[in-house]
Amino acid sequence: VQLQASGGGLVQAGDSLRLSCTASGRTFTNCNMAWFRQAPGKERAIVGQTIGTRSTHVVDSVKGRFTVSSDSANVVYLQMNSLKSEDTAKYYCAATCGPSRFRGSWDYWGQGTQVTVSS
Repeated sequence: VQLQASGGGLVQAGDSLRLSCTASGRTFTNCNMAWFRQAPGKERAIVGQTIGTRSTHVVDSVKGRFTVSSDSANVVYLQMNSLKSEDTAKYYCAATCGPSRFRGSWDYWGQGTQVTVSS
């Protein structure tokens, strides 16, 4: 199983970026997909996720600026608007399938894509 994230880069505060993650290697129905981020010296934290095929969620700290979307079972996007310097981090996509979805554990991880926001 592979999760390939792309779309990161160096932008200025206030800019937008769209990250993409494509998963392969198994069937991704009955899976949730998520975006995490990890800034230097901080723990990895979830940013948002798909919930089944019809719902998405983002954490309060990015609500109104970030949106998670998906147009197929194995592709997830993270649209990031009004970026701030504190959004600088490495962004990872992850997937959880089957019963793991209900345990809060993430089975598969991508390699991450760096987002750097200059102020």
